[in-house]
Amino acid sequence: MPYNADDYLNRHVRPGDTELSSKLDELLRLASPAGSPNQPLYREMLTTVLHMAQADRNRWDAKIMLQTLREMEHSFSLLERLKRRRKVTVFGSARTPVDHPLYHQARTLGALLAKRELMVITGAGGGIMAAAHEGAGVENSLGFNITLPFEQNANPVVRGSHHLLSFHFFFLRKLFFVKEADALVLCPGGFGTLDEALEVLTLMQTGKSPLVPVILLDEPGGSYWEDALGFIRRQLADNAYILSSDLNLMRLVYSAEEAVEEIARFYRNVHSSRWLNEYFVIRLNHPLSEAALTSLHKDFASLCKKEGFIQRPAFEQEQDEPELLGLPRLAFAFNGRDYGRLRGLLDVLNEPQNWAG
Repeated sequence: MPYNADDYLNRHVRPGDTELSSKLDELLRLASPAGSPNQPLYREMLTTVLHMAQADRNRWDAKIMLQTLREMEHSFSLLERLKRRRKVTVFGSARTPVDHPLYHQARTLGALLAKRELMVITGAGGGIMAAAHEGAGVENSLGFNITLPFEQNANPVVRGSHHLLSFHFFFLRKLFFVKEADALVLCPGGFGTLDEALEVLTLMQTGKSPLVPVILLDEPGGSYWEDALGFIRRQLADNAYILSSDLNLMRLVYSAEEAVEEIARFYRNVHSSRWLNEYFVIRLNHPLSEAALTSLHKDFASLCKKEGFIQRPAFEQEQDEPELLGLPRLAFAFNGRDYGRLRGLLDVLNEPQNWAG
C-alpha cells in the first residue's frame, strides 16, 4: 500500500492534539517556497520527526537522527553549487608512501582528471587520497573527511578550504562518495578500499545506484586487482553467486591515462540515466540510427520486460531537469536484474558508428 503521510501522522497523534496536522501545514507554508514540488516530501520529513517526538525515543536515537539530518543538509548546501560539475571518486590506501609508484600514478590521475574539468573526490586523508588531490589542485578537489575520537587531519590540499566536508558517521560519508560520483577509480588499499569496492559493486548490481564507470587501477605489472578478480571469477561467478555478466561492471587498467580514457568513453554518448516508473531512461548526446535500434532489439531483447527499446524526446515527468530536456532518450521497461548486461548496452550506445548522421 502506498505510504500516506496523513495516515502515518493520524495513527500516532496524542489524544486532544487534533490540530497537529493543520499546524504542520501552516508551518510548511511559512517555511518553504509557495508551489514547491518538494512540499509533500518536507511534510513527510516533519511528520517523521513528530512521530519520534511523540514516541519520545531514547536520547541516543534522537542524537543519531539530529546528527544525520544536520550533516546531510550541510552537505547538500555545499554540493549544490557544484552539482553540474562531473566528479570522480578515488579510493585507495592512506598508507601509500610518497615515493611509491602508486602515489605518483594517483597524482598523475588527479592532474589528468582536472585537465578534463572533472573534480576529484577522496576521503581527504593521506596516501593515494593526498596524491590525487595534489594532482588535481584544490579548485578541482573535494574531500569527505571522517571525524574520529583521535586526531584526524585532512590532507594539506583541502585542509581549511571550502572544498572539505567532515562527517561523523561512516554510512553518510559513503553515501556521498557514491551519490556524487560520475565515475569511481579504485587503487590498491586495505580493508576500507575493499569494503568500498564491494559496496559500490553491490549497489550497482542491485540497481540502488546509477551505473557509472568503475575503474580498478593498478601499477604496471601489479597483481592486486588481478588477484582479487581471480577470486571473484572462481568463487563467485563460477559458483553462480553472481552473474558472469556482473564482471562487466568494472574495468581493470594499469595507467592513469587508461583510467581517464575509460571514463571519457563512457560519456561519449551516454549523458545520464534515471528511472521513470517502470522505464529505464538513458539520456543521449546523439540520437541512434535506425540500424542501431534494430540491432538493440536483437542483441539486448532479454533486458526488456515488454515492448523493446523506444527512442523518444523527454518525458513530461522530467521537467525537474530543464537543462536536459533537449537530449534524445532511449527508454525501455528494464527487467531490473542484469545490470552487467545493461553496462554492455551502454558500451554499444557509446560507439560512434551507432549514432544517426
